[in-house]
Amino acid sequence: MPKPKVCVLRAPGTNCDVETAWAFASCGGDAERVHLFRLLETPRLLDDYQVLCIPGGFSYGDDIGAGVIFARQIRGRLAEVIAEFLHADKLVLGICNGFQVLLKSGILPDGQAAWPVHPNRLKTAGESNGSPTPRPRPPVSLTWNNNGRYTSVWVRLSVRAKQNVFLRGLDELELPIAHAEGKLVVRDESLLDEWSRNGQIALRYRSRQTVPAEGVAVARREERAPLPYPDNPNGSLADIAGLSDKTGRVLGLMPHPERFLHATQHPQWTRRRLTGDGAGRKLFQNAIDYFA
Repeated sequence: MPKPKVCVLRAPGTNCDVETAWAFASCGGDAERVHLFRLLETPRLLDDYQVLCIPGGFSYGDDIGAGVIFARQIRGRLAEVIAEFLHADKLVLGICNGFQVLLKSGILPDGQAAWPVHPNRLKTAGESNGSPTPRPRPPVSLTWNNNGRYTSVWVRLSVRAKQNVFLRGLDELELPIAHAEGKLVVRDESLLDEWSRNGQIALRYRSRQTVPAEGVAVARREERAPLPYPDNPNGSLADIAGLSDKTGRVLGLMPHPERFLHATQHPQWTRRRLTGDGAGRKLFQNAIDYFA
């Protein structure tokens, strides 16, 4: 059976593409690192792939905001192929800066609903690819961490969107984060209820305490207040660390699963006597197994 083809889409400043491509390849995928400029020249190259992954790093140096320029390139010049990709039975993953790109381009949280396909649209000579219907300012974004600086720690996560392809078979996991703009904010907190109903809150930061005090837990749920640092390393609303679209085929997350493929990558692997695979490997294996 042919291996699923994975497009690891990188841009100037991306720095996690090599290990991300290796993660997919080690799980049985045919992963290729594709530069954004190459895709801008020939957008139809994306048709050859079953998985699109935007990895971590600092695309365009985070100038004018993390992921902003990358997102504008996608929304403005790759709209048609991205829309068709989202409507096909294919997968999209955004890690850290990739999550920022997915949100700021509008791929998340609405997925294919925000990217209508125009199969009969005629183009005149010299016309660029059509773009989806203009949308208002994004209802959700990722902004500066509460501490105002780049933060690199390991975090515990609970899996909420278990129907998401990448998260199947997972209840909780531990992964590293490394970002300066990972605080999720919304224009209207009623979105949280909608996401909960649709199973779109994919991952939440979890307390390092084994069993938090019930009274504290109830109060936090009512106030939607974030856990304290370092449990929630950025102050993200409702402790959200990752979002899914409604179909479960798109996932964006701030933690780095490609940095925990082997047990020995955990800082406490000797103390805990960890062996075998790291928890992050499961996300990439799930993606490849989806096409088995």
